[in-house]
Amino acid sequence: MAVRDSVDVESRARARTRRAILDAAITVLSQHSAASLADVADAAGVGRTTLHRYFPERADLMTALSTDVLARIDAAAERSQLDRGPAPEALERLCQEYFELGDILMCVFSQPELVNNTQAWEECSEADKALIRLVERGHAEGTLDPALDPIWVQQVLWSLLYATWQHTREHSVSKHRALDLCLRSLRKVVATSPG
Repeated sequence: MAVRDSVDVESRARARTRRAILDAAITVLSQHSAASLADVADAAGVGRTTLHRYFPERADLMTALSTDVLARIDAAAERSQLDRGPAPEALERLCQEYFELGDILMCVFSQPELVNNTQAWEECSEADKALIRLVERGHAEGTLDPALDPIWVQQVLWSLLYATWQHTREHSVSKHRALDLCLRSLRKVVATSPG
């Protein structure tokens, strides 16, 4: 029993170290796309040898980050409960959840190798499918502009989020204010035309 407990403790410690490295990589790379693995190790509070034990090459770290980002996007969509309530409210919940992933997604935008190194970014994810179903439901309910196809709404959502994150970084706007502007813009974009 003591051996198993020891293995569990070691596994949890490894998972925490791996998570710390991934989180540090997101923070460092979202602010400085050319950051070295040594910079990531310093930010994670681990030595370069430890980082290399988990991720021998930069490409290994990028692959792990890519997988992690996709999992976080799917989890955010799931937390949004897109099948609950009116479509515009569900879309706003999704936007709010995605907004919280700002550093992670800005890292993706600044690190093209994150999306180029895996086929998963080319495929329609569960989050993508849920958003498409949501927009189609909004069309059927008459609560989202039927002239806006689901893929367009998806692209507008990501564009608004990018603009929001940039606005907070470049203009020192509070996250609360930036999110408010984002949601207001999203509401106006997807609203059905009056009469």
